[in-house]
Amino acid sequence: MKKSLILIAVAAMAALALSQALDPRGYGVRVLCLVLMAATLGQCWNIVGGLANQISLGHAAFFGIGAYSSTVLQTLWGITPWLGMLLGMVLAMLAAVVLALPTMRLKGPYFALATLAFGEACRILATSLPGITGGPQGISVPFVGNSWAMMQFRGAGNYVYLFTGLFVIVSAVFACLAHGKMGYLLRAVRENEEAAEVAGVNTLKVKLIGALISAALTAATGTLFAQFTFFFDPESVFSAAGISIRAALIAIVGGVGTLAGPIIGALVVVPLEEILNTYLSNKAAGIAPFTFGIVLIAIVLWRPRGLVSVFRGKRAGARA
Repeated sequence: MKKSLILIAVAAMAALALSQALDPRGYGVRVLCLVLMAATLGQCWNIVGGLANQISLGHAAFFGIGAYSSTVLQTLWGITPWLGMLLGMVLAMLAAVVLALPTMRLKGPYFALATLAFGEACRILATSLPGITGGPQGISVPFVGNSWAMMQFRGAGNYVYLFTGLFVIVSAVFACLAHGKMGYLLRAVRENEEAAEVAGVNTLKVKLIGALISAALTAATGTLFAQFTFFFDPESVFSAAGISIRAALIAIVGGVGTLAGPIIGALVVVPLEEILNTYLSNKAAGIAPFTFGIVLIAIVLWRPRGLVSVFRGKRAGARA
């Protein structure tokens, strides 16, 4: 646990130190915010996907709920996004219960498809409610000027503090779960659910608790994303490819079930994607995402357990 807290502190201090060296309104600090958000999102998914091996592809539903909850409250009644974030977390947990009741008994691809369908249903629902969500045209966050109370700033510099704070909270929650009783129960479900039930573990309860925590933290990330971008639509916040699969991808590339995994995954995936889009987008249609996919496949083939295994291998060699 101590090593985990040290890793979280080092990562947070590195992000804050880097932000001071970058232009607060420049492109670099914006990429830093995206890296922090990706690491946070991957860590949220890691709670259920890494510790319990529940391969969820529906986290976009919770992300979108968090984004819309805070924005609708602010747009209609001028309520601070901090309260909207709390409401979004509660609604996301309710949605997780609705999703969990019929799907918790499912396993493998059946569970993944069920969660994917739930996220798609949320996207369709948001698209069909233009009076509340803005429909397919999307919704804009009203800008009231620099304000910590409203989570709004003219440049991306101050958002680093918000993303770093959320990253620390989510990572600390994951570390507490991983090193506590709940973490052992989740790993028991991951290794052999039937054996865990025979041993007296209430597997449905354990998976539900993990899903509730993951959903609430994902919704908080969605709220911060909405304040960061100032505009979004159902396609962007309820996107399976853009949110759900991306969250899983970051954890898988870095190392599933580990604290450092989503951090390493975000440090690789986000800058790589930005670099390829910058230098290859104008070369030929589709060459940037194609190259991005090839590189990710090569990484997964090279390190099936994630890039975190590189550092573990070096430590093992040093001990030998």
